[in-house]
Amino acid sequence: MTTGITQLRLRTSSGDGVAFTPTNVIVAGYTGRDTAAVAHHVDELAAIGVPRPDSIPAFYEIGADRVTTDTTIEVDGPSTSGEVEPVLIYADHRYYLTVGSDHTDRVLETQSIPLSKAACPKPIATTIIDLGTDPSVLQWDEIMVSSWANGDIYQRGTLASMLPIGDLLSKWGKHNGDESALILFGGTMPLVDGTFRYGRHWQMSLDVPGHAPIEFTYNVTVRSS
Repeated sequence: MTTGITQLRLRTSSGDGVAFTPTNVIVAGYTGRDTAAVAHHVDELAAIGVPRPDSIPAFYEIGADRVTTDTTIEVDGPSTSGEVEPVLIYADHRYYLTVGSDHTDRVLETQSIPLSKAACPKPIATTIIDLGTDPSVLQWDEIMVSSWANGDIYQRGTLASMLPIGDLLSKWGKHNGDESALILFGGTMPLVDGTFRYGRHWQMSLDVPGHAPIEFTYNVTVRSS
């Protein structure tokens, strides 16, 4: 789903530039490998008013104009928070990996998860790792992702607890390696203390063995009413 033309200019760790306009942006949710734990998490969210997903894992299609490399994003209300996620990019018949934030409106989330996913910009890092034509070349289980809210650790863990992104592509079932440019947010880690924080300063990190860590920070401003 494309609601605006957004050309992203990214760069590999070796310095090669990659510019493309995404035509599909997908945010995957409930991507844990432990199905019992995922079901328990769905129950926990339902208890605080978050609607249950139609499927597990869930896939939310959002407008391409939501993805940004800006270091400041603007949101509509104070109750929003980031989520660190591995981000898979498919452009010009090659796959790339970076880190991003599924920044989400937590109040709107209790009314509609798809609307909450679409409500906030989705910042991503400008540095990417070139995976070539096969995203399975990485040891996904060894990849560490972390996030900090206002300088305090918010999330941390390896992707071993999550479905591999290749599996998510298969489960989504709409990606056929065609000419479309895809951005897939691959799901997130549990919160360190289990409590949402509505910070204004966010830091995200993705640490892939054999590669320099990819890090980025962004700030949040609330739109004046």
